[in-house]
Amino acid sequence: MEFLVSILSAAVAETGRLFFKCVYSNVTNGVTVNPGDLEKKMKDLLDLKNDVNRQLELAEEDGRLPLTQVKNWLRDVEALASKVAAHDFDDEDNNRRLCLSFSNRIRPSREMFEEAQTLLNAGSFPNGMVYGSSVYATSTVEYVPGPSIEDQPTASRSLDELVRVLDDEKYRRIGVWGMAGVGKTTLVKNLNNRLKSNVNGLEKPFSIVIWVTVSNDSDTKRVQMQMAERLNLEMKMGESTERSGGRLHQRLEKEERFLLILDDVWQSIDLDCLGVPQPETHRGSKIVLTTRSSDVCRQMMTDYELKVDSLSEEEAWKLFSKRAGEVVTLEHIKPFAEEVARECCGLPLAIVTVGSAMRGKPKVELWKHALKELRNSSVPRIKGVKDKVYNPLKWSYDSLQGDNIKACFLYCALFSEDFQIEVSELVQCWIAEGLIGEQQNFNDSIKDGVYFVAETLKDSCLLEDGGRGGTVRMHDVVRDFAKWIASSLEANSRSLIRSGNGLSEISREDLSQDHSLLRRVSFMNNKINRLPAADFEMPMQCPKASTLLLQHNVQLEIVPEKFLQGFQGLKVLNLGATGIRSLPPTLLRLVELRALLLRGCRFLQELPPLGALCRLQVLDLCRTRIKELPEEMIHLINLRQVNLSHTYVLEKFQAGVVSKWTHLEVLDMTHSGYHWGTTTEEVKEGQAALFELVRHKHLSCLSITLKSIPLWDAEYLLTWIGRLRRFQFTISQSESKSFPSRTSHDKRKVIANRFDVMKSEWIRWLLINASSLVWNESLDLNVMTGYLISDRVGGPSHSFDALKSLTITRSIGRLSGPHMTGYQCADLLPNLEELCLNDVKDLQTVSELVDHLWLLLSKLKLIQVSECPGMEYLFSCGTFSRPMPELEEIKVSSCKNLKMLFDYRFVVPNLRMLELHAIPGMKSLCIPGEPWPRLEKVDVIKCPQLTKLPLDMGNANTIEEIRGESTWWSSLMRDDIETKYMLQPFFKPSIHDDYGLIQKDLIRCDDEYSFIRRCYTP
Repeated sequence: MEFLVSILSAAVAETGRLFFKCVYSNVTNGVTVNPGDLEKKMKDLLDLKNDVNRQLELAEEDGRLPLTQVKNWLRDVEALASKVAAHDFDDEDNNRRLCLSFSNRIRPSREMFEEAQTLLNAGSFPNGMVYGSSVYATSTVEYVPGPSIEDQPTASRSLDELVRVLDDEKYRRIGVWGMAGVGKTTLVKNLNNRLKSNVNGLEKPFSIVIWVTVSNDSDTKRVQMQMAERLNLEMKMGESTERSGGRLHQRLEKEERFLLILDDVWQSIDLDCLGVPQPETHRGSKIVLTTRSSDVCRQMMTDYELKVDSLSEEEAWKLFSKRAGEVVTLEHIKPFAEEVARECCGLPLAIVTVGSAMRGKPKVELWKHALKELRNSSVPRIKGVKDKVYNPLKWSYDSLQGDNIKACFLYCALFSEDFQIEVSELVQCWIAEGLIGEQQNFNDSIKDGVYFVAETLKDSCLLEDGGRGGTVRMHDVVRDFAKWIASSLEANSRSLIRSGNGLSEISREDLSQDHSLLRRVSFMNNKINRLPAADFEMPMQCPKASTLLLQHNVQLEIVPEKFLQGFQGLKVLNLGATGIRSLPPTLLRLVELRALLLRGCRFLQELPPLGALCRLQVLDLCRTRIKELPEEMIHLINLRQVNLSHTYVLEKFQAGVVSKWTHLEVLDMTHSGYHWGTTTEEVKEGQAALFELVRHKHLSCLSITLKSIPLWDAEYLLTWIGRLRRFQFTISQSESKSFPSRTSHDKRKVIANRFDVMKSEWIRWLLINASSLVWNESLDLNVMTGYLISDRVGGPSHSFDALKSLTITRSIGRLSGPHMTGYQCADLLPNLEELCLNDVKDLQTVSELVDHLWLLLSKLKLIQVSECPGMEYLFSCGTFSRPMPELEEIKVSSCKNLKMLFDYRFVVPNLRMLELHAIPGMKSLCIPGEPWPRLEKVDVIKCPQLTKLPLDMGNANTIEEIRGESTWWSSLMRDDIETKYMLQPFFKPSIHDDYGLIQKDLIRCDDEYSFIRRCYTP
């Protein structure tokens, strides 16, 4: 640490020498002052000052600070040296004149001599020059100003989680991430200040907490200076980052236990270059970083990540009311204030900004205007929204790297607010638009393109997971930001977005504007019942538009011929979920069209001849009422994906058509009325047969219904099946209603409906390749299971290793005990993870089936049982008891005679979820024993006699949610009030008291998932 600079240069020294010669041998009050004496005295004093500074530098390395009297002494020495220099003269020719005219300087020179002597005497510092204790002992945590989160339960729980993780020695690097404006900085500020106040603090406190703001420039030197300032370590002018890093590292090594908080990290930071000891080597240190990207967490090798989500509606309203003031309580203002608060979508930054801007404004017109501005696609003109909300998001947007990734992000804004965007639909649109590799097949595009793009956008908090699997969504504020970018800044993605606005028709304003530069147009999810058609209506002219979205306008019945004339460059046209009954002839002029999406057009019964659309790659006819495919479709040689799922009335599939689709990769005919025949007797004249599909070399995803198992060479069939990455073969000799059976292992699925397995040897070969088997309406359970066991292909080494999910529905027949075979000790299904039983009439316990098949269940994760009236126990102590160490979920419903889940002491170490619905006779889950240590979610409906759960104070900390009727909850655990009190915050009253409603919802949700959606779930 430098306190003084060099004072006397050679020139100044010479001037002083000449001056002191001039005032020779002056005697005042008995004191003689010679110029040479003062010069010598000042040299001694400056030498002493340099020695003091060197000692202070050495002490500083040990974290010791100089005493106040030492700092004052150095300041006095510096002042005296400056005073002496002021009395020197540098013009030797004027010496005599100066001597004569400045004789009055005799007294000051004497005083300066005396002051120098006094400072020399004081510079010995007998009591030392530095404080006795290290600087580490001072100011362990410095207060960081910021808003409190005490009234925000969600954020408070996150703060509690952070404190818990800091106390856990296995976590060294902790990442806090979330989108811009969500409150990450506020959270860690509250963490810092909790440590400062030591409220609910750590068991092992830190010796020092260092707060550093990194920001987007990642200037290592600037970050080092913040750290040095906090550590009272002076950074020297011109010092390199390597030298500064070395000194910081040496300084931090002396800390027994420190916490470094790196706020607002935009990209990975090299801790070695920064000068921070690696947490793995310095066992007392920990690092907490906040970032907008989970990718930064990965690059920084965090071992715990906490995502910060937006506020709940109640929390958002409280924060907004606090910022906006009492004006929001006024009767005429409150409804608009609540809507304005909702438009901020739970983002604390937006809430604070908008609430502050509206504070104290009692005029309802101002609130109406604010609401309109927030809902506008352009930047709201509310003070601060652009600077404080949109600009931080634009930093995230500008930092996106990679070809077309920004365009992919802006494409998502075409979908309406809160819309669950199907990843499969993004695949179709992005490929059709050329945003991801058009030369790749669809599966490669998912793996290498869509997955990468979607994950990158989610990592940057510009996209979120949707409400169900295979979907994504945009946060409302992020979508508004994207609309602003797409409507004003990005020429190549210029868009007109009117989705979800409640429009009944396209406005005159939109019709009259110049749209010659528009690239994308979206009117989806409105109430449009007519499109402009007549000459006087000025049809839209969008010659450069490549995407037109009109889906989910259910009242739209006609697409006028002239309407599509203004969209000659379309590559994507989506008319799905509209009321159209036919397509206009002008559709055939869209020769650039790559994707024609008609999903959910339930009144569409026929197609025009589509042969002119020779560049078409994607055709989605899911849930239409078409009866046949036009013969001209033979010319669609570039088709890569065809969705004919849920086309229940499809009767005719022209022979030879599918053979011409030489680029076909995906064909989805799940629940289609057309069943593929495998023999000449089964195939009607002029209809397509299975062998046409077998010839396709590019086909990778296939879902079809077969009338029978083909009697072909097994090796040939296995070669073909082996090429399929995903398949669903439904083997159905008669109509049968399938039970919803979507599992996590549907990649290679076989569904057998009322199928006589004894008629074909090939199904056994098929099952060897299947990951999921659904056996619907197997008339005799004993016969079916006996078939699975007997005469296994190749003996025990060729068990059904690939099968991970088994579903049996609508079966009768008592099992005859363990099935004795030559391989009775070998596990038939060694990798089984999911076992689902529905309406199996005569089964008294699942153990009967397990024992009968000699299953070990060592990898079972899910057991689901429903509508089994004869079942008394889920598992009972049968031939031998099996541990199930991987079991995570138990779901049981509508088993009226079920008494207990386990009739023996049963420990489920990894069970996380328990669902029990409509089991009126169940009184307990198992024989009292050890609790279930990892239970997280419990859902109990219509189980009135179940008043005890396997919970106690030991495992109550793991519970996240308990659902059930309020009456059931009031009667639960009356003998353990303390545990119940601890669980009270996690109880949520069930909104589904009628189990029949739940079943209907399950069936409906399962039915909504088509084969193609599952194909394109990253």
